[in-house]
Amino acid sequence: MVTSDQRRRQLAREKYVRQQQRREEKRRKAKRRNTVVAASLAVVLAAGGAVYASVALTDGSKDSDSAAGDSPTTPTPSQSESASPEPKMAVDAKGTYTMSLKTNEGDIAIAMDAAKTPRTVNSFHHLAAKKYFDGTKCHRLTTGGIFVLQCGDPTGEGTGGPGYNIPDENLTALGKAGADGKVTYPAGTVAMANTGQPGTGGSQFFLVYKDSKLPPQYTPFGKMDPAGLKAVQAVAAAGGVGGASDGAPKKPVTIEKATVAKK
Repeated sequence: MVTSDQRRRQLAREKYVRQQQRREEKRRKAKRRNTVVAASLAVVLAAGGAVYASVALTDGSKDSDSAAGDSPTTPTPSQSESASPEPKMAVDAKGTYTMSLKTNEGDIAIAMDAAKTPRTVNSFHHLAAKKYFDGTKCHRLTTGGIFVLQCGDPTGEGTGGPGYNIPDENLTALGKAGADGKVTYPAGTVAMANTGQPGTGGSQFFLVYKDSKLPPQYTPFGKMDPAGLKAVQAVAAAGGVGGASDGAPKKPVTIEKATVAKK
């Protein structure tokens, strides 16, 4: 018998699949349109016209995170995906919280400081209470360039989100960026994935299992306990499916239950 939670998650998956299909169709149309523009410019230049143009050809959306091996990104939400309001503040903005993830590969406890990331902690508190993460897969493991396990997508494909965005927080916590524009996200750090643009965090997050250099644009909101870090490192040691350095982990990881409680 299908439970109401299972049915809710199935409906969410179907919704995101439809939205992804619409984005893909928009991308194809934009690509065809851009090809026509490029061809027209080539004709003008070939005819000897003195044309100087700076043309930005884009369909207005980002590729999915599976295409970005050096950054924990998510697709840009469409308007319909961002229709829900951010949840009202329901946590103590001066308190500390623990997010507990019960997974098939071991339990992970994440310490969160609401004084530093109040809206991020509040969002996780809200989503966990709604059982949003229960039964979801950690869809992406990277073993080169950066070293993270990415989770939090109800579709399990890296294309889903809660229907709202939360602002970036605590971005200076890891120090000043170096000459390469990056800072070190230490092993054990838990941070928000986003589209690469400010204020686009949703529900996807990543668990850093080895020091990783990244631009300081991903909200660091928590730290794994030693047992949790060890569990993620064991998943990483098994590598990715087919030996890929960026893709689904060879050891499938499912968040069986997520809870957030004040310490």
